[in-house]
This record gives sequence, structure tokens and C-alpha cells, in this order.
Amino acid sequence: MRVQKAIEINAPPERIWPFFVEPEKVLQWYSTFKRFDYTSNQRSGVGTPIYIEEQAGGPLMKIHFESTEWKENEKLALRMVSGSGVKSYQQVWLLETTPSGSRFTFMEEIEFPFGIIGKFIGLIGQRMSEATVNKIQLKLKALAEA
Repeated sequence: MRVQKAIEINAPPERIWPFFVEPEKVLQWYSTFKRFDYTSNQRSGVGTPIYIEEQAGGPLMKIHFESTEWKENEKLALRMVSGSGVKSYQQVWLLETTPSGSRFTFMEEIEFPFGIIGKFIGLIGQRMSEATVNKIQLKLKALAEA
């Protein structure tokens, strides 16, 4: 399952970036995240370990991620290294400067276990995920523009 959506935000990237990397701010806009914690002293850069608990319509997923890209005020990419509920999970949060502020592009790619059944779950989950992404992007927009 792959979802990619972009939204214009009337705020510069440096105003939005803290909502990507400060746990309490991430939880303000990312409604399906129940926890977002750094699991070591490393809190920036490639390889930063992050633990996320996500409730997205099914059982609570407990996932350990590591950052694969970390470009301040530009891009945060996360890749699942272990966890429950999914076979693989990647997310990218991209900020691009625009004349009115920023464009925030959210991308996620999730692979479910269980072979053909997992593919079916992905097809059903894609619509729900797209609706959730719309909501979280609007929430981030409201917070960053406030």
C-alpha cells in the first residue's frame, strides 16, 4: 500500500520542522500516533532510532524505526527495523519552500504480512489511510499557520 499526498502550508519550513522532530509536537498533528519517542541519546541525523505506537484502524502497532534521511527543514525519512502489525513500513515527510511558505508532501509505503490476504488488507486500508493523511495534513497546516 502506497499513499502520497501534498498540501500547501502558509509557513516557512523552519516553522514546520519542529512538528517533525519534537515528540510532543508530532503527537499534536499525527492523530494515529499514540507514542513517538527517541530510544537513544541520538536525536537527529541518519540512523536516529525512534519508537512509535500507532493505532490506525486495527490493533495497536508497536514499531521501531530508524531515520534513513534527515535534512533539517527539508526531509525526514523513516524505515521500520522491527515491530508488530506490518511486514515493512516506510514514511517520508518532505518540505519544499514555495512563494507562500511550504509544500508538505507525506509519503508512506506499508506492506502487510499474510501474502494475498495482506495485499487485500492493503487495498482496503489504502482508502482509510488516504483519509487519515488528509486529516493529519490539515491539522499540521492549522498548527503551523497559527
